[in-house]
Amino acid sequence: MSRARAVVIVAAAAGLITRMLIAANMPGPADVRIFHGFAKAIVRYGPIRIYEQPLPGLPVYNHPPLAGWMLLGLNELSELGIPFGALIRSPASIADFFCAIVVFEIARRRGSLGAAVACGVGVAASPVLIATSGYHGNTDAVAITFALAAAHFLVDRKAPLAAGVAAALSISVKFIPVVVIPALLLVALRAGRPAFVRFTAGFAALIALVWGPVLLTVPQNLKENVLEYAGGGYRLWGLVRFADLFGLPESFITYIEGDGHFLFVLACVASGVWLARLRPAQLPAVVAVTMSLLLLLSTASALQYLTWAAAGLFVVGFWEGAAYSCLLGLTAVLGYQGRSAVHWSETVLLLAELGWVVLAAGVVCGVRKILAARPEPPARPPAGRTPVAASCAERRTGCAVN
Repeated sequence: MSRARAVVIVAAAAGLITRMLIAANMPGPADVRIFHGFAKAIVRYGPIRIYEQPLPGLPVYNHPPLAGWMLLGLNELSELGIPFGALIRSPASIADFFCAIVVFEIARRRGSLGAAVACGVGVAASPVLIATSGYHGNTDAVAITFALAAAHFLVDRKAPLAAGVAAALSISVKFIPVVVIPALLLVALRAGRPAFVRFTAGFAALIALVWGPVLLTVPQNLKENVLEYAGGGYRLWGLVRFADLFGLPESFITYIEGDGHFLFVLACVASGVWLARLRPAQLPAVVAVTMSLLLLLSTASALQYLTWAAAGLFVVGFWEGAAYSCLLGLTAVLGYQGRSAVHWSETVLLLAELGWVVLAAGVVCGVRKILAARPEPPARPPAGRTPVAASCAERRTGCAVN
């Protein structure tokens, strides 16, 4: 076991070094410049008031509160002479290091040790994650790592307090893992009152600490910038790409890009809750499948969004993760080449279409594997106690509940 874990740690370290070398030697996409602009604005206005400020030359600041504090810290480090372009890509790169270990720990409890090592190494060497974390940056990989860690802590480590904190951190750095929070809450509730209380205490305490000041100060701006953010209007990925290709009515495309995308979010939430109710012990895979389904149904188009499914599909299985990472990794690498920082050429668009099909197959495989897993046996009552749901016949024969 220790040797297998060491192999994954060494691979994760090599992956981290690779990512940081890319970050140190390549300029990255426009997001690097945009994040630098956000950091300068946060220094001026603070990580709370930033949501109500007009930012000329910058897009809407749509990041949860913890990202603001992160940018404030990274800006301080840049004042010491460390290039901001390398700093902004370090959180995602470091997150990938830990994610490889988390995926290994999840997989080894549900399969062979060799398969678990392959899955952990797969995360470390994933072309999608190397491209999106080492070159692009952003905070998607950080959010996914915390979401998978929350599921691992809750059902594998039996550490609901840490799980609640990890769940809160996941949505505090990037809001997308909000779709898995109901499934986490359901499994915590099913684990018993003490587990649920610890999970919700950790979750609520972190949310109050990070989100509370912003909610009390600029709630409307936070709602508009973060909670209601629907992504860009480009038609380069998934449902909107196919709808455009097949010539579907413009009104339909506009609807699914606008208010209709909330229906897809609700479908992801409902799917996660349904799977978690049926197979609570498979919660890490449920989180992985839910985030992959969110990407599958996403009406927004951005190469960094490919991160959402990259590590999770290795939780589903090595071949599912490898197929996705190789095909969508090529998509990302080609998309980051050329004069433009991000260029969706015809080749990239074709690869993305094929990758969407591979992602769909991965989601289907994930659901099938979750449902095929053996259900947990009902928990036995403590010694000397009769279950609360004792039969009427037992009560009539005088069986006492101690």
